[in-house]
Amino acid sequence: MDNYHFERECRTQNSECYTILEDSDPIGRVDLHYTFGTVHATLCVNESLTQEMIHDLIEMIDDELLDAVGISRDEFIVHVHQGRELGVFSDQNFGENGNS
Repeated sequence: MDNYHFERECRTQNSECYTILEDSDPIGRVDLHYTFGTVHATLCVNESLTQEMIHDLIEMIDDELLDAVGISRDEFIVHVHQGRELGVFSDQNFGENGNS
């Protein structure tokens, strides 16, 4: 299995966001949302990852981010998006009316 690890970006009462790193290179992001009995995940990965690598990554998310910290759930639903990152934007990138 590849050398993946997770770096938490933010956490709220009902959600967490992680950057996924392979060694020190970012290869994706996972957003976890906790509801009653269900964890919903949005997994966005680089286009270079294979189906097998994505399945391994989902297993790692389940083992390291959910099971390891004791998240109790009946269902784990993962929506996977694959492509390339275009950038990270914030309010600082836009003028007062939302235009750049």
